[in-house]
Amino acid sequence: MKPIYLDHAATTRVHPEELAAMLPFLQEDYGNPSSIHAMGRLAREAVEHAREQIAAAIHCTPGELIFTSGGTESDNWAVSSFAKPGARLLCSAVEHHAVLRSMERAAAGGCTTELLRVDGFGAVQPETLAAALEKPAALASVMAANNEVGTLQPIALLASIAHERSCVFHTDAVQAFGSLPVDVEEWQVDMLSLSSHKI
Repeated sequence: MKPIYLDHAATTRVHPEELAAMLPFLQEDYGNPSSIHAMGRLAREAVEHAREQIAAAIHCTPGELIFTSGGTESDNWAVSSFAKPGARLLCSAVEHHAVLRSMERAAAGGCTTELLRVDGFGAVQPETLAAALEKPAALASVMAANNEVGTLQPIALLASIAHERSCVFHTDAVQAFGSLPVDVEEWQVDMLSLSSHKI
């Protein structure tokens, strides 16, 4: 019996067009994009073209885009960038484990970390974040779309509340990108995580 795969929200196969676009760089044009030789320059051009395409898709500048190995590293990087001893970090209680585990490491390293409670639908209410930010915080992280129950968070509003209180705002948009518009300018987020294996 042929299996039926129903977990594409967790990860999905490479689209044939994507595979065709990548094959030359896996077989012939496999140069290191940091090298100055011809194959390296060709690979660098491809990386920069991809950077421009992604930046255009989410409305940021190419220079603002940092490639990592995936969503987990991106989330880890966002949290650890603010995990200085004594810093106060916030995230929703329903974040992906990549954020939650990073918060645990930050707490072990001397940070104060707090989970923002969610309502019965898994949403962070704006007043919950506002109340939590009555005390200064370095970072607040709330995922755009929940990977298990699908809750969509009011990211633009939450980011605005964070900025009013001089708090950096991160969103894990890994589950959102490709399913709903992801717009860095509209949302006014400081950091946003994506991953190609969901798309």
